[in-house]
Amino acid sequence: MRRSLIVFSSSPRPIIASLLKGGRVETVSTAVRAKPFLKWAGGKSQLLEQLDRRFPAALKRGSIERYVEPFVGSGAVFLHIAQFYPVREFWISDINPELIVAYQTVRDRVEETIERLRTLEAEYLARDREARQIYFYEVRSQFNQNRPDFDFDTPNPDWIDRTVQLIFLNRTCFNGLFRVNQKGEFNVPAGRYKNPTICNFENLQLVSRILQRSRVRYGDFTECLEFVNDRTFVYFDPPYKPISKTSNFNEYSQHKFDDREQFRLRDFFKTLDSLNAKLMLSNSDPTNEDSTDLFFENAYAGYRIDRVRANRHINSNASRRGEINEILVLNYRDFL
Repeated sequence: MRRSLIVFSSSPRPIIASLLKGGRVETVSTAVRAKPFLKWAGGKSQLLEQLDRRFPAALKRGSIERYVEPFVGSGAVFLHIAQFYPVREFWISDINPELIVAYQTVRDRVEETIERLRTLEAEYLARDREARQIYFYEVRSQFNQNRPDFDFDTPNPDWIDRTVQLIFLNRTCFNGLFRVNQKGEFNVPAGRYKNPTICNFENLQLVSRILQRSRVRYGDFTECLEFVNDRTFVYFDPPYKPISKTSNFNEYSQHKFDDREQFRLRDFFKTLDSLNAKLMLSNSDPTNEDSTDLFFENAYAGYRIDRVRANRHINSNASRRGEINEILVLNYRDFL
């Protein structure tokens, strides 16, 4: 099978981008680079430069054959690596079924998704502010009412409408959050955007192309074990450990990620380390609030821990939003 290589003309380094079907080399600018099609609390778009500097040297050398991301979220890191590094295989997964339905639908039915999303976008933007609010809650109500009987396991035509509604709600809700209650119902209120971009069809098409060579799975983070070996780079971006009562936001799914889950992830990190895979893990930095709270230093004793600066905006107290430290745990020291 012949393949086409997309090369980004203004890349910060002369590295390979996405491999796609075809027989020619295409050159495109970074202006049309695929970006996450969903907003996501804790998304890594703003940290890509800092993360990139800490990727393993094996990624640049081309000796990493597989990339694994078991908490894919918005997929910012996945999309970045897929477009700038010569990785052949990708495994992305998440415990949020809505997210996995959306990824699989964008991969397999992108044109139909775009067509329906454009229709919904036009209906929404044609309304005045008050009518938009009503429209938002009508879509949200339908989205939640359909959930109990929705088939999340087998791809079917309903997946397209589900994905369209998810993208719409995500692009028009308050702060672009994804948050659910104990019943798994989306409960974020309407936002007040003047002219939101709901259907970015060019970006959806680009993301779809990248997803063509990706395995997209629903499930626990441990299910990636079968896909990991010594030629694999794994990036973990789990729900963050709360560092204060007002920063306790990890309601991305019905599954709570408490300290027991953090330790279960730590043990799995060690398991993959024993396979000689390259590992990177992100999390909150408890020392932002308490300089003596060395939770992660103790949990990941023996591994390298770096701190990066991030702007976070989901704290309910506006005065506590802004730049804070986050941690990176690495099992390697050979950077790019």
